[in-house]
Amino acid sequence: MLVDSHCHLEFPEFLPQQEAVIARARAAGVGHMLTISTRVRRFEEIRAVAEAHEDVSCSLGTHPHHVAEEPEVTTEMLVDGARHPKVVAFGETGLDYYYDNSPREMQQEGFRRHIRAALEAELPIIVHTRDAEEDTMAILREEGRGAGLKGVLHCFSSSRKLAEEALDFGFHISFSGIVTFKKSDELRDIARMVPLERLLVETDAPFLAPVPKRGQTNEPSFVVHTARLLAELHGLAPEALADRTTANFFGLFSRAKPAFA
Repeated sequence: MLVDSHCHLEFPEFLPQQEAVIARARAAGVGHMLTISTRVRRFEEIRAVAEAHEDVSCSLGTHPHHVAEEPEVTTEMLVDGARHPKVVAFGETGLDYYYDNSPREMQQEGFRRHIRAALEAELPIIVHTRDAEEDTMAILREEGRGAGLKGVLHCFSSSRKLAEEALDFGFHISFSGIVTFKKSDELRDIARMVPLERLLVETDAPFLAPVPKRGQTNEPSFVVHTARLLAELHGLAPEALADRTTANFFGLFSRAKPAFA
């Protein structure tokens, strides 16, 4: 089976057909989905999806785009919200200097709050980073070095240098449909060098549908196409890649429980 380690099942694109989307994922061999928080204010919607499905878990956090919208979110609020058993991680959090939808200082402070919550609650952190590689790693080192911080750089599309630094820090790296795109040769080279024990696969649905579904609304069932490409890059059978990334997921997100267990 496969796990979609990052999707957004409560987004408007899925609301009219949420149950059908989840059913298609199961039919495609996706045994678990992690639906990701982008706004703490909308956490009840996210939690409701996870509560309704044995094979869906969720995260809690504020995307860097939205930090300025909810400055009231504190480390204590995050830790308290994560007491719910369906919450398996904090995020997505991090830094996005490409769009700068929130002031950089607010993004940085929000990122630090999430890291502190992750350390206090002993849960992993899901990191979004774009055009902010140096600050991302600097903050991770300042807040988490030597403290047992666990996490993943999701939807990786950055440099080999960042990948190497994140791996050295002990993080996992997750690839989305971007790795299947025609012009992603450099990203495919990075994916080849990521050790199998640190590799995750995701859709980031409803965004970034992989080849051969590019241009469509992405959904968790499409993770099979990204996984197939990653298997080829590592010289594995698709089933072996699925087994490895599934084990990695449940190892990192240890509160998540496989529905087949």
